[in-house]
Order: sequence, then structure tokens, then C-alpha cells
Amino acid sequence: MLAADKGSPTFEENFNPYLQNKRSATSYIYEPLIMVNPLDAEQVPWLAESWEQPDPATIEMTLREGVTWTDGEPLTTEDIAFTFELIQEYPALDTRGAWNRIESVETTDTMITFHLQGDDTPALPVIGQTLIVPEHIWAEQDAPDTWANTEPVGTGPFTLGNFTPQQYTMDRNPDYWGEVAIDQIVLPSATEQLDIVNGNFDWGYSFMSDVENTWVGADENNTYWFPPGGVLGLLPNHDVQPFDDVHVRRGIALALDKGRIAEVASEGYMDAASQTGLLLPNHEELLAEDIPDSGIIAQDADAAIAAFEQAGFTHDGSTMRTPDGQPFTFAITTPNGYTDWLRAVQEIQRQLAEIGIEVDINSPQAAAYEANLSSGDYEMAFGGGLGGGDPYASYNSLLSSEFYAPNGETTQNNRIRYQSQEADDLLVAYRSAVEEAEQERIIGELQHLMFDELPGIAVYHGGMWGLFNDGRFTGWPSAEDPYASPQTWDSAPLLILTRLEPVQ
Repeated sequence: MLAADKGSPTFEENFNPYLQNKRSATSYIYEPLIMVNPLDAEQVPWLAESWEQPDPATIEMTLREGVTWTDGEPLTTEDIAFTFELIQEYPALDTRGAWNRIESVETTDTMITFHLQGDDTPALPVIGQTLIVPEHIWAEQDAPDTWANTEPVGTGPFTLGNFTPQQYTMDRNPDYWGEVAIDQIVLPSATEQLDIVNGNFDWGYSFMSDVENTWVGADENNTYWFPPGGVLGLLPNHDVQPFDDVHVRRGIALALDKGRIAEVASEGYMDAASQTGLLLPNHEELLAEDIPDSGIIAQDADAAIAAFEQAGFTHDGSTMRTPDGQPFTFAITTPNGYTDWLRAVQEIQRQLAEIGIEVDINSPQAAAYEANLSSGDYEMAFGGGLGGGDPYASYNSLLSSEFYAPNGETTQNNRIRYQSQEADDLLVAYRSAVEEAEQERIIGELQHLMFDELPGIAVYHGGMWGLFNDGRFTGWPSAEDPYASPQTWDSAPLLILTRLEPVQ
């Protein structure tokens, strides 16, 4: 039994892989060309058995042989071409932004060639993760951007079984091209923490307070794995003074005990994060050797005050004052209901008060929080986006001036309104770099920029909350074998579901 979906309070029957309100198990039915491990961005062949990039503006993929749709029709390169034409015609279905990178697509019987809009080596995982749908079914739909697709036909390891508003099942696809040992998955609508602890689940995803005495204590076969899945921290609005001043940002970073914040916010599950923007230890091999302490900035109140003084601030022993003599106060925006983030912000508030900075906390509902960040209606926010599984993608979405919009205009990336010619030059150079050594050199330069300029202030790791039971199946990912993220949504679970083995 799998706690992968949540009713509100019951399930709506929707298996359109491109719609936000789809059922989570839709991604166990439809598959991508390439699988990407969210923890370290490792690319795994899937419907495409191989690929190459003969030049930075071209991607060539070879389709896997012998794959069929669950209605018996063969998967062809025509299905691939149709899928990309579909998401081009209906941009709302292009959930990964593939057509922001593609100029055109051409196919032969076995090959798919993507001609890109320019040099763009990072385009591969974006295009490769697009979910593929069958032309012979989807071409008949008049409104594919709203179609609920209640009888889904995919290439994946599972097909839809029984569906009720309270529970649905996924049955093993007997003609699946890969290996899968699970006969049936049951997905109930009730998946709160208490439901997971008491519900005999094999796999769940949930932050669990006191996991040893709750989840582990409930069953001798229960285990868990909580790896870091991203970097959380402070997101300054660079179009709001004084956060455009690097000395102010450095002063705030030096004032914070990030390990203590991590302890308070995550109940000890997570650690302080590196200011390099790398997700450690996942990307340890990429870490620039000349950056001290793995990029973790230690708390130093005296150095923090000195940094503020470089920005023209004064400290009278109890109060930090702006260059015009006013007490320095600002608001941190964090979404209502994110209790771990709120605990982090409250601890940041307490620590900054120790050097005379007054912090107010603004807690809008999650939708309003997202709107505030997108429109620039905030001074400082707490959130993610300061590091992740794909280093280049994280740097690009955080730093690129390509996404810049002034306050009052909406953008979904670079919501901190950061502008740097150095960053832009490095990001553009990476797109043209085919050799791995050159890509790593550029990633090293971006680490230095993050560490020296502090466009965002890394605080601690955001966790991935995997809960497993070894009673019926083994082979779950772990710290010793981190082959996949423990998440239960998106395509990542296919890496796990096709690897599990039944207990003999």
C-alpha cells in the first residue's frame, strides 16, 4: 500500500499527465524519454535507450525497441513527434518548458532529433523528462488541455485498476518492457501522518515528528530515509534597499547560526547548507577546493557588525542603525502552514535581534506567498531554490537576468531580482560547453559567485521524507544506495517501483 496521493478529502478521477490536479499515480502509467534522479541529476535511459549531443545545439535520441502501449499498439517515434507537437500547440501542457529550448523536431523509424534554439547543453534533461502519450488516442481529443483521461493508456509498469473517490488501485502491466515485481498498488485518499503510522503502508512520504518512536516504533519492519533534497534560506529582493548591498547580505549571513536553525526547524533531521549553492554531500565531487568549510558560513557576530558598517550602518551596542540613523527593521515573508519554515524564521528573528535587528514575520497563505515572490511584493522571503539536484538548473533559475522582471511584474524564476553580468556570462558559457571538465570549471566559478556575492543566503537543507516497510518488499533507496529520491510524485518513483523485490 502506497501513501502517494491525498484526497481533498476524496479523489477526482483525472489521469491527464500534464494537468496539475492529476492523480499522483499518473506518472506510473506515462513515462519519459530519460529518467533523472532528483537528488543528483543522474540521467538514466528510459524510453530513449541512448542519446548523444553531436553539437551544443542538437540532441539525438534512439528510441527503445519493443515498447508497447497498454492497449497493445507499438510505441513509435511518431508518438514522440506527436507528443512534442501537442505540447507546442497547447503550451499549458508543456509543463517543463521544452519548447523554450526546442526549435524543431524530426524523426526517423528509430531516431528523434531535437534541433535547439541555440547552444544549450543543459536542455537534455528538460526535453528528456517530457511524458510521452499515444498519438492514436490523444489525436482524437478536441480539448487535451482539459481532458480528464479516465481510461489512461501508457507505456509504464502499471495500468489503472479500480477507482473510487476513497481509493484506487494500479495493476501490473504484464507486457511492460522493463522489470516490475509488484502485482498491485493500493492508494487510499487518507494519508495524514496518523493514517500512515497506523495504516500498514509499504511506502509513504511525510515529515514525521520523532520518527523513531512513531513510524519505526509502529512496526519492526519500518525504516526511513530523509536525504537532503534542496537548499532553503533567505531570498532577498535585490530591487529593495538595502538588500542590493552585498555587505548587508553578508552581515545577515554572518549573524546566523545555521546549524541551530536547522536543528530547530527540522527537529534535527537536516544540517546547515553550503553557500556555494551545491546540494551536499550529493555534489561533493563538484565542490571547489578553495572554498573554506565546504561553503558553510559560520556565525560571527563581530564580523556581521563589521560587514554592516561597511554598508554605512552603525551599531550602538544594542541597535543596528541604517545609514540615516534609523533602527534597521525588515519583514521576512514565509507561507502560512509551513510549520518547519516558520520555526526557521522565528529562530532567524531571534538571532538577528541579538545584533539589534528587528524582524517582522509576514505569513500569507501559500498561494499568496507564491504571488508575492513572483511579483516582487516582499523585502526578504524564506524559501527554496538556493540549490538542488541539478546544479546548473538551480543556478540558472536563481541568477539568470533572462528571467529578471522589476517589482510589480511577474516572473517564475529569478524572483530575487538579481542581475549580474558575470553570472549571465557563466550561464551562457555553460550552454556551449560539451566537455565535462569545462562544465565543472564553470560550476566552480558559479560556486565562487554564490559564496562571495550571496545573492541568496543559504541556511539549511530541505528534506525528502521517505518512509518504507521491508516486510513485503526490499530494495528501497537509502543513504548506502541513493539510486533514487524517496519522493512518491513525478516520474522519480519509477526508479524505485522497477527495482523493488518481494520478500521471499
